[in-house]
Amino acid sequence: MRKFSGLFFLLFLMKLTVVSAQKSAIYTNDLQDYNRAVSLYKDNQYQSAQIIFDQVMEVSKNADIQSDCAYYSASSAIHLNQNNADELIENFVRNYPTSPKQNQAYIEAAFYYFQQGNFPNALKWFDKVDENTLSYDDLDRFNFQKGYSYFTTNKKKEAAPYFNKVLKSKEFGSQAKYYLGFMAYDNNDYKKATQYFDEVSGEEKYKEKLSYFQADMNFKSGNFQKAIDLGLVAMPKSSVVEKSELNKIIGESYFNLKQYDKAIPYLKTYKGKKGRWSNTDFYQLGYAYYEQKDFENAISQFNKIIDGNDFVAQNAYYHLGESYMNTDKKQQALNAFKNASEMQFDLKIQEDANLNYAKLSYEIGNSYQSVPDVLAAFIEKYPNSTSKDEVESLLINSFITSKNYKGALDVLEKNKSFANKPVYQKVTFYRGLELYTDGNYKDALAMFKKSIAEPRDPKFTARATFWKGETEYVLDNFNEALITYKQFIAIPESKNTLENKNVNYNIAYCYFKQKDYDQAGNYFQSQIEINKVDKIRLNDAYLRLGDCRFVTAKYWPAMDAYNKVIELKSVDADYAAFQKAISYGFVSKNDKKIEDLNKFITLYPKSQYRDDALFELGSTYVVEKKTDLAIKTYDQLISEFKNGLYASKSILRQGLIYYNAENDALALVKFKKIAAEYPKSPEALEAVATARLIYVDNGKVDEYATWVRTLDFVEVSDAELDNDTYEGAEKQYLQNNTKQSIASLSNYVIKFPNGIHALKANFYLAQSYFSDGLETNAIPNYEYVIALSRNEFTEQSLSRLAQIYLKKKEAAKSIIILKRLETEADFPQNVTFAQSNLMKTYYEQKDYPNAVVYAEKVLGNPKMDDKVKSDAQIIVARSAIQTNDEPKARAAYAKLLTIAKGELAAEALYYDAYFKNIDGKFEASNAAVQKLTKDYSGYKYFGAKGLVVMAKNFYGLKDSFQATYILDSVIKNFTNFPDVVEDAQKQLDTIKVQEATTNSSIQN
Repeated sequence: MRKFSGLFFLLFLMKLTVVSAQKSAIYTNDLQDYNRAVSLYKDNQYQSAQIIFDQVMEVSKNADIQSDCAYYSASSAIHLNQNNADELIENFVRNYPTSPKQNQAYIEAAFYYFQQGNFPNALKWFDKVDENTLSYDDLDRFNFQKGYSYFTTNKKKEAAPYFNKVLKSKEFGSQAKYYLGFMAYDNNDYKKATQYFDEVSGEEKYKEKLSYFQADMNFKSGNFQKAIDLGLVAMPKSSVVEKSELNKIIGESYFNLKQYDKAIPYLKTYKGKKGRWSNTDFYQLGYAYYEQKDFENAISQFNKIIDGNDFVAQNAYYHLGESYMNTDKKQQALNAFKNASEMQFDLKIQEDANLNYAKLSYEIGNSYQSVPDVLAAFIEKYPNSTSKDEVESLLINSFITSKNYKGALDVLEKNKSFANKPVYQKVTFYRGLELYTDGNYKDALAMFKKSIAEPRDPKFTARATFWKGETEYVLDNFNEALITYKQFIAIPESKNTLENKNVNYNIAYCYFKQKDYDQAGNYFQSQIEINKVDKIRLNDAYLRLGDCRFVTAKYWPAMDAYNKVIELKSVDADYAAFQKAISYGFVSKNDKKIEDLNKFITLYPKSQYRDDALFELGSTYVVEKKTDLAIKTYDQLISEFKNGLYASKSILRQGLIYYNAENDALALVKFKKIAAEYPKSPEALEAVATARLIYVDNGKVDEYATWVRTLDFVEVSDAELDNDTYEGAEKQYLQNNTKQSIASLSNYVIKFPNGIHALKANFYLAQSYFSDGLETNAIPNYEYVIALSRNEFTEQSLSRLAQIYLKKKEAAKSIIILKRLETEADFPQNVTFAQSNLMKTYYEQKDYPNAVVYAEKVLGNPKMDDKVKSDAQIIVARSAIQTNDEPKARAAYAKLLTIAKGELAAEALYYDAYFKNIDGKFEASNAAVQKLTKDYSGYKYFGAKGLVVMAKNFYGLKDSFQATYILDSVIKNFTNFPDVVEDAQKQLDTIKVQEATTNSSIQN
C-alpha cells in the first residue's frame, strides 16, 4: 500500500510541477502585454493601448488584470471620444465594484468632458466622484471645474459653494472670485460683486470685462457720473453688444443727471434688447428731445409707444400732448391727452391731462364725447380743482359753440347746478331749429315754446317766436301761426333779426291758407315793398297778390301783379299770363282775353296750363258766338290732351254747341262718345241727360231706352232714390261730421254702386276715412276714383293713395301711383311730391339708376327748397357710392356741402374728408374731419367714420401713435356702429402688422 502511495504522490507532484510551470508562463506573457499597454496609455497612444487592453482582458484569467484592463479600455474610449465610452465606464463600475480605480474613472471622465466643453456630460461624471478619495490638487481642480460646469449650465446657486471652496487656491482662486463677483452682479448684489471684482482688478485678463460691469453697477446704484466715467473707459475694448449696452448706460446716466443734450447721442446709438427698443427707451429719447424743445423729434419718439399701459406710457403720452401743443397740432394733442387722462399711474398727470383734454375739446370739438359732457365730467371728477371756474365757464359757452344742442340740453336739464337761463334759452332755440330742419315739427314746436318761456335775451325771444310761427304753419295751424307772427312783430328786437325781412310774406300765407284773400293781398303787397332783394319770394309775392286780387274780383290790380311776374321772366310767368288772360274776361274784355289766350298758346307751348288755356279759349269763343272757332279749339285740346281733365268736358261742350244749334245728329254723336269713353264721369251723366231731351223732343224714347240700357252707370228707375240718398250723405260730409258721413256715404255706395253720384260718393267717403285716420279703409274708394277716366278728383285721389302706400312702405304700389301722379297732376306741388318720393322709393329699393333719374328731375326744378334739394343731392351721391361711380359721388357730395344742413351736412363733410384722404391730401382731410367734429358733433355715426379717416391720414403722415390710438378709441367707444368698428379693427390690424416689421430694426 505504501509503495503505491509513494508512487502516487510522486506522480502528483510531477503533474503539479508541470501545471504550475504552464500557468507561470501564461501569466508572465499577460503581464508583459499589460505593461506594454499601460506604457502606450501613458504616452497618450490610446487607440493602440485600448486594443492590447481588450486582448489581455479577453485571455487573462487574472481578475485584477481584467479589472485594470477594463478601466484602461474605458478610459481610452473616453479620450478617443468613442460613442460607447459611457457604456464601457458603466460596465467597468458594474463588473468590478471593488476596483480601486473606480473613482479615478469617474474623475478622469469628468475632467475630460470639461476640457471638451461638454459641461452637462462633465457634471454627470462629477456627481459620481467620491470627493474624499481625491488628492489635494485633484480636489481643487474638481471643485473649480464642477462649480464652473454648474455656472455655464445656468445653475449659479449650485456653482457658488464649489467656487467658494477654491477662493484661496493659487491656480483657481482668481477665477472663482471673478465668477462669484459676476453672480453677485447678476443678482444685483453690487456690494459683494464690487468686493470680488476689486480682488481681481489687478489682473490684466479681467480689466476689460470689469470696466463694463462696474459701469453698469454704478449706474444701477445711482452713481451716474461714475457710471459715465467707467462706461467711457470700457467702450473702446467692448464687444458690439456691450457697446450698445454702454451707450444705454451712459445715455441714461446723463438723462438722470438732466444733461439731456449729452444724453441724446448715446440714447440714439443704443441698439435695444435683441434689436428692439422698449417703450422706456422711446420715452427717454423723446423726453430728452422734449427738454431740448426739439418737439418734432420728441413726437417722433413718443408716438412709437404703442399699446403702452404703465407709468412710462402715461408720462410719454402726456409729454406727447405737450409736444403737439407746441407744434400747433391740436387734434393730435387732444388724442394724446385723452390717452394719458385714462391712466391712473400718476394722478397729478392724469388730472392735468384731463384738464388739457377738456380745454382742447372745447376749442376744436370732440368726436368721442359731446364737449359739454367732457367739461362736466372734469368738474364732477375734480370738484376742488383750481381750474374749476375756468372749466365751468367753458362748459356754458360750449352749449352754443359745439352745436351739439341735444347733448347740451341733456346736460343742462340733468345737472341743475349748471343751469344758466340765458344759455338754456339759446340751446332750446337752436335745438328747435335742428328738429325743424329734420322735419320733426312737433318736438321743434316744444323747443321753441321752452325758449320763449325763458325770455332772457330779447333777440332770441323774438327769433324763437318767429320759428314757433313757422312750425305752426307747417303743422297746418294757420290761425295759431298768424297770431304768433303778429306777436313776433310786436317784439321791438324783431326788427334786428334776419327773420323780420320775411314775416309779412309768412303772415300773408297764413291769411291765404285761411281764404282771407283781402288781408293776404295786403301783406303780400307789404312784402313786395319791404324786400325786393329776394327774387324768389318777390316773384311769389306778386303771383299770390295777383291771385288774392283775382279771387276778390279786383281784376285790374290782379292784372298789374300778374304783369310783374311776367316781367320778371320767372318760372311762373306762364301761370301769370294765363291768369291775366282770364281776368280780361271778368272785366268784359273778351276780345282781349281771346287775344291773350292765343298769345299764351304760342308763347308757352309746353306749359302745364296749356290745356286750361285751350279750354278757356274755346269757352270764350262760345260766349262770343264764334262756334266754329270754339269747335276747332276744342278739337285741338282733345287731340293734344286725349286723357286730360278737359277732354270729356270739351266733347260735352261740342255736343252742347251742336244741341243749341239744333244739330241733333252731331250732338248725339258727341254725347254717345262721352258715355262710351268716359263712363260714370259727371260729363257722361250730363251727356246722357241732354241726349234724353233730344230723343224725347224727336219722339224717339224707345230708341233712348234701348241705348241707355247699354250703360251700366245709369239706373233710370232709381234716380230719385239715388239723389235723395246721396243728398243726405253729402250734407254730413260738407258739415265735417266725419263719423256720420262715413256711415251715410258707405250706405250710398253699397246701395248704388253704379249710382249717379258714385264718383263723388267714393271720393268723399275716401276723404272721410282719411280724415278719421282710417287710411287703409280709404284705399278701395280712392282706387275706384282713379280707375275711372280722368275727373276732377283723380289728382287728389292719386296724391292721397301715394301718401297711404308710402306710409305703409308698399314700394311697388307707391311707385305705380306716384308715376301716374307725376304725369297726370296739374298742380306743380303734386308733381314735385311725386318726383321726390319716387326718388326716395327707388333709392330704398336699391334701384339706383332710377333713383338718380328722379333726383336729377328734382334738382332741375328751380322752385325746390334746399331741404328737398339736399335729399335729391344725397340720393345722387349715395347711389354713386353704391355703384362705385366715384367722379359722380365726388361732384354730388361737393354740391351737397353747399346746401345741406344737419345730418346731411355731416355726411357731406365726411365724404369731403374721405375723398381728400384718397387723394393723399392728409392735412386737408384732417381739417375736414375736425370741422365735422366741431360743427356736427351730434351726428355720432359720421363722427366715428370721420375718425377712421383721420387715423388713415395720420398713418399716411407717419404718425403711428395717433393712428392706432384713434382706431383703438373708435373700437372702444362706438360699439353701436358695428360697420365702423369693423373698418377700424381692419385698419388697426393692418397698421400693427406693418409696424411690427418696421420696429424690428430700430429707426432713430
